[in-house]
Amino acid sequence: MKLTGRIGKRNGRSTDCYTPAERSYVMSQIRSRGNRTTEIRFLRFCRRYGIKGWKRGSRLFGRPDFVFVSAKLVVFVDGDFWHGNPKTHRTPKSNVEYWTKKILANKRRDRLVTRTLKEQGWRVFRVWESDLRSDIEAVMAKLRLLV
Repeated sequence: MKLTGRIGKRNGRSTDCYTPAERSYVMSQIRSRGNRTTEIRFLRFCRRYGIKGWKRGSRLFGRPDFVFVSAKLVVFVDGDFWHGNPKTHRTPKSNVEYWTKKILANKRRDRLVTRTLKEQGWRVFRVWESDLRSDIEAVMAKLRLLV
């Protein structure tokens, strides 16, 4: 697809420089790599608290962020917004219907992933992004018990 939009030039009355079809194409080319900053923060805390034995980049169902193979434990570090943390999540004021459906679908997928991995014999530990900021000692104590 040839993109006609240019930075600084607007498309009609829109504040976007691309047509809706072009914007859709541009966004489709962006690939997720996980929430690196949150995962890196978790990794640093694991090192600081002396928790060893994890691996990253697993191909298990649901792509866990960390896998402790010997303990048969997978860890997901969930972003508060994208996974709908009930304590901190706020739905954006624009496009409410879209965001509500999106977050509900993410939660549904999280439940499916957890259930599937448990059926395969894995223990699943989910950590909220906000807990890494506010209650890290409790998170690491619980993780230490599971590993």
